[in-house]
Amino acid sequence: CWVCLVVFLSNMIMPNISIFITWGIMTALFSSTGWCPNSFLEQLISPIIFYLLPLSIGYTGGCLISGTRGGLVGIISTMGIVTNSNVPMLLGSMIVGPISGWIIQFFDKKINKKIKSGFEMLVNNFSIAIIGSILSIISFSIIGPLITYLSYFLGHIIKLITDYNLLYVPKKPNTPNT
Repeated sequence: CWVCLVVFLSNMIMPNISIFITWGIMTALFSSTGWCPNSFLEQLISPIIFYLLPLSIGYTGGCLISGTRGGLVGIISTMGIVTNSNVPMLLGSMIVGPISGWIIQFFDKKINKKIKSGFEMLVNNFSIAIIGSILSIISFSIIGPLITYLSYFLGHIIKLITDYNLLYVPKKPNTPNT
């Protein structure tokens, strides 16, 4: 169901809109082409788009599937994607975060009522660490490079479309004749 997918993806983005706004304001103000260029404060702009936004989206995606545990595994696995890319991994975090939440939810269902009393905290923390580490390695070595390649490929397609004027833009607004 496409509508369900769109609603789910927007539920990952909407709680993080304030971070997008923060990044936009700081870019408009402090970048070298901004209104008040400031090379010292400009150093904050890149980490926001490359680290803060993808990690927040990955956390939110994991939380939507499996609560805080899903969010923690989502942020750990998103770190694998972020560190192996030179493009902002917003799309990658929207993929890896929910998948990580689903995997920890699946694990939790399998071990439900099988942990002896007193060992819950130990099992819960180590399961997040172990599953998060495995997913982070997979994200770093496989998913990150695939998303990076996809981003460059789509960028080249868009460049071709604009270079050859294949995108229809009407000269006059389309209004009904009255």
